[in-house]
Amino acid sequence: MSSSLILHGRRRFLDLQKWRHLSFAVNIMQNASPFSSATASAATVSRKGHNFTVSTYLVKSLGFTTKLAESISRKVNFNEKVNSDSVLGLLRSHGFTDSQISTVISGYPQVLIADSETCLSPKLKFLKSRGASTSELAEVLTKVPKILVSKKDKALSVYYDFVKDIIEADKSSKFKKLSPSSLLPQGSKQENKIRNLSVLRELGMPQKLLFSLLTSNVRIVSGKEKFEESLKKVLEMGFDPTTTTLRFVEALHMLYALSDKTIKARVKVCKRLGFTVEEVWTIFKKCPIFMGYSEKNIADSVETFIALGFSRDEFVVIVKRFPPCLGLSAELVKKKTEFLVEEMNWPIKALVSNPVVLGLSMEKRIVPRCKVIKALMNKGLLGSELPSVSYVLACTNEKFLERYVMKHDDEQLVAELMGIFTRVPVFI
Repeated sequence: MSSSLILHGRRRFLDLQKWRHLSFAVNIMQNASPFSSATASAATVSRKGHNFTVSTYLVKSLGFTTKLAESISRKVNFNEKVNSDSVLGLLRSHGFTDSQISTVISGYPQVLIADSETCLSPKLKFLKSRGASTSELAEVLTKVPKILVSKKDKALSVYYDFVKDIIEADKSSKFKKLSPSSLLPQGSKQENKIRNLSVLRELGMPQKLLFSLLTSNVRIVSGKEKFEESLKKVLEMGFDPTTTTLRFVEALHMLYALSDKTIKARVKVCKRLGFTVEEVWTIFKKCPIFMGYSEKNIADSVETFIALGFSRDEFVVIVKRFPPCLGLSAELVKKKTEFLVEEMNWPIKALVSNPVVLGLSMEKRIVPRCKVIKALMNKGLLGSELPSVSYVLACTNEKFLERYVMKHDDEQLVAELMGIFTRVPVFI
């Protein structure tokens, strides 16, 4: 909980903690600590085949929060206990601590359904036969668990050594340039990948992103001439791999994937809408995926916004302020606009000024917060004017609660509002 919230409402918040239901609601909102086994059981995902993953392994055995456990359970699909028991047992037998196992599963949930005898065990034994110590093995595989399912031992060796060398090199205060691997055929995808990632490392790209690219299938790190050409363009545009890492990779991907002809065609479409060439590239620098939207995406988006009452000029403003709006489905844009304008009575110009709200989740953010605002208005506690849409929706959960829930002296009202916000009934 933020220091500002503690300063403004510490006494009332501590009093409210006495109520079991309110405490439960706050835990759901914050997702700050593992649930007790009783709570975990009650909060287990109900889909067939996933109850066991959440309640037994991830929440009870490894101390995962329910939210994280549910997120992981959606990425794996198994009904039997045997396989996952053997995976956890295998990792523990090779010296992995529960904390390291938790990191492995969080980074690559599919390891839970890998066959421990035919897939994982041979690879762990192979790496140990090459001289990997227990501590080194755990350190490397905790960083990049996905290399455990490499199909060939040669690729496993090269990727493992690459990760190990980076980990060791980065422990030094002086930057150490790595030598390219001689085990892979020159010009192969794997050899290109190691070379290209070494270049990105020398440019300052953080370890975490390098390792995720190592085990990904994205084409940008498997090419040669096109990679060098795209990298040069991205650097000339001012993208920085040390500070704007995700945008750097997105920009590299866009320029790698699209031909010059396609890029020119996209710029032409934007010019017809009223953008200048400079504005197109300014938007690209803020949101590289903007260049990935096809002419049809843009045409459909224009049609959607115009049909909802936005002018063409307003659409241009919205795109400049929130380029990802071009990727939103017509159904979602319609649903959110109608809810915010017709049900909440915010003017359509409020969405033009704050289009980022169109990218927020209806279920997780827009509806719960708006219900709290509606409840306060119905009780006459907000005055006659509706707060601005950005003031209500663009802030963090903590700031929203500080502004509209925790500031009230009436403890029963605070409990009621928390129940609305978390969708968990609160009884006093």
